[in-house]
Amino acid sequence: MNAKVGAADLITGFRILCAFALLFCQPFSPPFILLYLIAGITDMIDGAVARMTATTSEFGSKLDTAADFVFVAVCLWKLLPRLAVPLWLWVWIVLIALIKMINIIFGYVIQKKYVACHTVMNKVTGVLLFMLPLTLPVVELKYSAPLVCTVATFAAIQEGHFIRTEREDL
Repeated sequence: MNAKVGAADLITGFRILCAFALLFCQPFSPPFILLYLIAGITDMIDGAVARMTATTSEFGSKLDTAADFVFVAVCLWKLLPRLAVPLWLWVWIVLIALIKMINIIFGYVIQKKYVACHTVMNKVTGVLLFMLPLTLPVVELKYSAPLVCTVATFAAIQEGHFIRTEREDL
């Protein structure tokens, strides 16, 4: 592996280390917020570094997906016990997850592969989801979650439409 490939992959690997370090931090504490922000920044720059250096790879893509999964799982593990999530919000989250699962199934059925849509709305959803824990100390979840869920619902529906119409520019 050359150094250019290594740079983006190292950034992604650092996100995984930051995610695991979050397990040892009190939620919403300064160390938690710092590690959370670093993990988010690495998520934003690893792909850009890979594209700028022309070192994108299947391995890097899979590592990025794994890093995202670890980061989200750790954040859920740390934050959910501290949050009072109302039933209506759980139902909405489950509905979004169902739409996303249906999209994955349709991607396999229609295009015979896993289809990941990197749409603007999926990116906006990601940014809002990333910012959500940072806003929780000042904005109650019952006020901030509807915005995030509305955007995520639209993004999931749009993604399904793009998959079913086999848009190539995703």
